[in-house]
Amino acid sequence: MAQHPPSFFPSTALDHAAAGLGAGVVAVLCMHPLDLLKVKLQVSTEKPQGGVGKQIWLALKDIKVKEGWKGLYRGVSPNIAGNASSWGLYFLFYNMLKKRAAGDNPNFQMSAGSYLLCSAQASAVTAIMTNPIWVVKVRMFTTRADSSTSYRGLWDGLSSILRTEGMSGLWRGTSLALVGVSNGAAQFMAYEEMKRWGFEQKAKRFAKAGRTMTPEDDKLSNTSYTIMSGASKLWALALTYPYQVIRSRLQNNATTHIYPDIPTTVRRTWQGEGFKGFYRGLGTNFVRVLPGTCVTFVVYENIAWLLRTSAGRREQRRKDA
Repeated sequence: MAQHPPSFFPSTALDHAAAGLGAGVVAVLCMHPLDLLKVKLQVSTEKPQGGVGKQIWLALKDIKVKEGWKGLYRGVSPNIAGNASSWGLYFLFYNMLKKRAAGDNPNFQMSAGSYLLCSAQASAVTAIMTNPIWVVKVRMFTTRADSSTSYRGLWDGLSSILRTEGMSGLWRGTSLALVGVSNGAAQFMAYEEMKRWGFEQKAKRFAKAGRTMTPEDDKLSNTSYTIMSGASKLWALALTYPYQVIRSRLQNNATTHIYPDIPTTVRRTWQGEGFKGFYRGLGTNFVRVLPGTCVTFVVYENIAWLLRTSAGRREQRRKDA
């Protein structure tokens, strides 16, 4: 009978949380300038000029000219805090929920619907807990460093919003963040199913070669993780992107008089920009999110595997002692 994999920390859920935390930090450091640009495009109501590539180049060049290299990493502290905490908390809750669903049966096979439900629950809790960080991130992204309304950092942003807007200001857009749970749930359902298929194919290759898979072999190639994470994110993003545009406009302090609530934001976006308005910045988001997602998942899977195999070797040494 198969056994539960050993854990490096007191529980496997903490292992996955640590892996998610590390993956979130690496992804932000790699992709921050494009994330900054994505938010700027989402809150903009001006007609974009040229193709996606030209828009990205001109916008990044404009930020560099006006604010210098530091401008391209404006808001990096709340972005790191938000992404690292989001991925860490998400994988913590997600794996706790999967473990609860499996019970004491290490051979339990979850259905696609179970993956969807666990992912949705973990995403919802994470979204509520981290929403204040994303509010600060959007506002730092959409103001210049020398602006009188800019924040000096994450803590300054949180305290300023709390002081001027109260608790409700820190949770602006939370309802839309909960709508966005569908994005993560759809992505993880597809990713888990593709990953399960990948391991089944690997097991067949080992069996055909007369070999037995060891704990060290409990890992797919980085190419496989890249393709699977990219494909799952692509279709999930296309389905749920409009809510991100609406949430960014709600959270942007400079346009609260134009977009005070969800119905008004939806109506005015439709009236002023039509269907395309709900997909503003999508091209840039694809350019940013797909590489970012692939980096996140590849780093996450490798850290999780490293912790898992390290725990296995540590346990084996204890048995041999």
